[in-house]
Amino acid sequence: MTAAPLAVVTGASTGIGYELAKCCAEDGYDLIVCAHEEEIYEAADKLGRLGTKVEAVKADLSTEDGVAALWDKIGDRDVDALLANAGRTLGGGFLDQRLDDWRNLVDLNISGTLSLIHKVGNRMRARDQGRILITGSIAGRIPGPFMAVYNGTKAFLESFSYALRNELKDTNVTVTCLAPGPTETEVFKRGDMEDSPMGSSEMKDDPAMVARSGYEAMKDGNAEVASGLMNKVQTAFAGIVPDTLLAEMHRHLAKPKKAD
Repeated sequence: MTAAPLAVVTGASTGIGYELAKCCAEDGYDLIVCAHEEEIYEAADKLGRLGTKVEAVKADLSTEDGVAALWDKIGDRDVDALLANAGRTLGGGFLDQRLDDWRNLVDLNISGTLSLIHKVGNRMRARDQGRILITGSIAGRIPGPFMAVYNGTKAFLESFSYALRNELKDTNVTVTCLAPGPTETEVFKRGDMEDSPMGSSEMKDDPAMVARSGYEAMKDGNAEVASGLMNKVQTAFAGIVPDTLLAEMHRHLAKPKKAD
């Protein structure tokens, strides 16, 4: 009996990450799902009811110990798909944020993501097979007042995904960047952004729809997908509107109401 392919999904307790894991499960992958929240065990239980084997890891991927815990769970198994979705946001003015908070954001969104991709990607390259999906954001194309560090990390991830994809172009390992816009997930609550127009808006995308678009793009080996019509419009603006104007537009979306 042939073993099922293995997918590793980070940030999989809720939102886009959970829905990405669900796409994998429905497509016949065994799963290793990881998140820092206790909800990862409940998520794993629900995913297991779809008829696939699911293992959960509760770990903080902003630390090397957390990445090592996930890597230990993978062991010597080949990873067929890595869906690097773990990340967090952080609202408010940069100078008003605590150093530990924005440093943790950088450590999770960038350092932890790259550390895991480096480990899994080397093994994929050695066997000349694999899919990598990185969850970026259209925020990475827009200077982000009151989300300055978050938008910066997403800009880094988008640039990195294209660079790594090019480095691997002569292999059968593909790299795809998912670039969602505002999506109905826990990130606004966890990032203290519910007081902003963006965080309180009811016009957010469905995480299941966002995840499905990213999953299909990964399967097809595409470079990137911007999910949702409005996100595609904003992406187009990012290519022609001056950054100073984009920053002002973003300011009106992300500035906390209490800051007025």
